[in-house]
Amino acid sequence: MAASLSFHHVTHTWPDGAPALSDVDLDLGPGLHGLVGSNGSGKSTLLRLAHGDLVPTGGSVLTTGSLELLPQDPVRTVEGLTVADVLDVADTLVALRAIEAGSTDQADFDRVGDDWDVEERAAAWLARLGLGSLGLSREASSLSGGELVLLALAARLLRRPDVVLLDEPTNNLDRRARAHLTSALGAFGGVALVASHDRELLERMDTIVEVHAGRVRTVTGGFSVYEQVVAAEQEAAGRAVRDAKADVRRQERELVEARAKLAQRKRTAHKAEAEKRVPKIVAHGRRMAAEVSAGKLRGAHEEHVARARADLDAAEELVRDDREIRLELPDTAVPRTRDVLVTEGLVLPHVGTEVALHLRGPERVALTGPNGSGKTTFLEVALGRLAPATGSATVSVPVGRLAQRPTLPDEDASVLENVRRVAPEADPQHVRAQLARLLFRGRAAERIVVTLSGGERLRAALACVLLADPAPQLLLLDEPTNDLDLVSVGHLVEALRGYRGALLVVSHDERFLDELELDRRVALPSPSGPVRPARD
Repeated sequence: MAASLSFHHVTHTWPDGAPALSDVDLDLGPGLHGLVGSNGSGKSTLLRLAHGDLVPTGGSVLTTGSLELLPQDPVRTVEGLTVADVLDVADTLVALRAIEAGSTDQADFDRVGDDWDVEERAAAWLARLGLGSLGLSREASSLSGGELVLLALAARLLRRPDVVLLDEPTNNLDRRARAHLTSALGAFGGVALVASHDRELLERMDTIVEVHAGRVRTVTGGFSVYEQVVAAEQEAAGRAVRDAKADVRRQERELVEARAKLAQRKRTAHKAEAEKRVPKIVAHGRRMAAEVSAGKLRGAHEEHVARARADLDAAEELVRDDREIRLELPDTAVPRTRDVLVTEGLVLPHVGTEVALHLRGPERVALTGPNGSGKTTFLEVALGRLAPATGSATVSVPVGRLAQRPTLPDEDASVLENVRRVAPEADPQHVRAQLARLLFRGRAAERIVVTLSGGERLRAALACVLLADPAPQLLLLDEPTNDLDLVSVGHLVEALRGYRGALLVVSHDERFLDELELDRRVALPSPSGPVRPARD
């Protein structure tokens, strides 16, 4: 029977009553399926339901065959582990070696089971994922973060699953590693459901599964096809909103005109009765008939207005949030002739990479290089949190940093309170105005940080960095688009357009780097022989 993953009328509600997914029907067969949606839309919930970590409130999730999940942080600790340990084949290899040496112990045969070719299959998957040079006995702690992600994927694929779930698998992967991952997925013959914001990866998908407003739908084709479908829908939705607004205005105008006519009729009837131009009983009858007619007519017009407004509300619900960020940050400006960051004879610890960098004025620079070359390590050295092996890195201006997983001063406080902590002397109304430009409008600025989605958290962290006192004139970004949906990535780019200081960014997201309008790129070489892994 062919591999499959199916959701039948699946509904999921959180314990506090908040809806996550509503009446989801989804049938996925063999192929590559991209999972997209805004932060907080329910992508992770869908994956957790598929994996069995969550039980749906209603409906059922069915899987044909075995299933494996590659989470965002697949390898949390590797101290004391070898490549074979991470692949989960170490015990099988020991048993194989024992049998080859003449062992007849049944426990060894049970340990091997049907995996007599596990060593060859492990070598094949490692080669396909660009890890062919790794020996199974190599210490896993010597690998970079990107290599560990690929190794964890190899471990899942070695188990011969029928269905694989991948949650943002290209985070922290350089271009070469992403190409290997894409190639490995192309060779996988089962069902692959891949949650990602990586456009290049999503373009390789057979279908795009979108989670939006608790609902799920499938678009056949890669990400560009999906974008075309959404764009066409949004154009139609925009027309529907314009038509609905015009109808509301027309109905309200007709209601006003009807009320004016009815008021005139009422005045005429009262005047005729008062002047006794007709018998009293006739005048009274006419007045009563006019009031009944007026009530019916007024009710009909009010009903038309209410229906028009309801139609407008329904049309507006189909229009997606396209709000834009427009920040003005004059205090972040740095003179063009000022030295911002200068290295002298700098050699990074752990990896031995030499870095020569002179950042001057409001330059926008990308720090690139393969996994393990020391990009994040350099940022730590520049911030003074890590001592260089030799040499120095001197920062001459106030600096701010947006880390891979941004944290805020107080997770249990509101967005507004967090910003006030880093800028206690700032005018409260100015802070609120800037937060509004970062899309925290009105009461949204008072939301508690722990309740925010990934994209909202990034904007809150960005507010704490950009609105801090003193304002940062050098901004360090370390893989800021990890875990962000495409709308949030766009918001980040918009916010950075208002930043007037120097920018040094580490990212493997090529589209994001292109949209930043960089001045130049500085490439770090591959490590010359690491004793310990770099931190990226």
